[in-house]
Amino acid sequence: MEVKRGPILFRVDGTTEQGRESFYQCLSLAAALQRRRRGTHFFSYLDPLNLAQVVHRGNNDWTPAEQRQGSPADAERTLRLADKLNAAAIVVAGPDLTADYVQTLKRSRSAVTVIDVGAGLTHSAEVVVNPLLAPSLKAYRYQAGTQLLLGRRFSLVRGVFRRQRTIRAVEQPGPFRALVMFDDDDVGDQTRVRAEQLLEMPKVDKVSIIVKNHHPRFEELEDFVGGYKGRAEIVTETKELMTRLVRGHIALTGGDAGALELCCVGIPQLTLPTKTAHLLNAKRMDDEGTSTFLGAAADVSFEQLHEAVNLVLDDPMERLGMNRCARNLIDGRGGDRIVNGMEIVLHGPAFKPQATRVAA
Repeated sequence: MEVKRGPILFRVDGTTEQGRESFYQCLSLAAALQRRRRGTHFFSYLDPLNLAQVVHRGNNDWTPAEQRQGSPADAERTLRLADKLNAAAIVVAGPDLTADYVQTLKRSRSAVTVIDVGAGLTHSAEVVVNPLLAPSLKAYRYQAGTQLLLGRRFSLVRGVFRRQRTIRAVEQPGPFRALVMFDDDDVGDQTRVRAEQLLEMPKVDKVSIIVKNHHPRFEELEDFVGGYKGRAEIVTETKELMTRLVRGHIALTGGDAGALELCCVGIPQLTLPTKTAHLLNAKRMDDEGTSTFLGAAADVSFEQLHEAVNLVLDDPMERLGMNRCARNLIDGRGGDRIVNGMEIVLHGPAFKPQATRVAA
């Protein structure tokens, strides 16, 4: 017998208004699905449009979306595309999801997976995923038959971070290098402000700013690093990022999904969340010993940041402890575990495709 394996349809947008964190999480999950020989197809509205190159570079297909995610018209268009592709599952993610929207998608013959980091819905989907550390199970409302994949074991980590995990098992010698890695939207314009503050600290020799080319103030950051004669740099390419992850001694992050990826590598962090959704995640990271939670970014002064940086850089045992706790917390195999959960549902009696008999 030969069993047909339908592709996985991702309905997620990547825009400045809605954010791009969910978009990159779906790309990480798509890479894990491809390792199981599942085809992946993105149905997305992308801004800027060159994000489509990122989708195609990962061997994914892409269809441009015209309606806003969460609207009834968008749900109907997603259903038609799922039927056309004969999709085995539909993965939806984004801040504008509603319970009615998910319920509409359940009319398809595909299993529905929802990536929800806020626990704001009453879920009826087959699989619900939260790749962040919080909120916990108690915050979620769900119906019978829903499988919940929550917490550190299901954190999504891109391959570039996972590959550097073994190389950076031991911290590199000085001088000290700092990484600045806030989310792609950079709410509050923290990237330049905090990078400038780090460069004023005598203990920090060099600062690497990790951003995407579509950062809203990318040109301003280029002019900014040009005035520091090699002490500051912008890292956008994967090859450059690989070497900076190995050499970094400390990282300044917003407690988002990227902060968990740095945990997989084992880099000590200071977290300054800029979004409410990342506040609980940053606190949990501090509880696990992987980082130091300084508070909301808008409330942290230069003096507080300076003191926290000195405490970490002056204490090698503190950095070693953060390194071990971070590597124990995130192992980089969360995507494979999510795929296992989805495959269990897809091979159940409700979604298992009909076997096609092949003549001998």
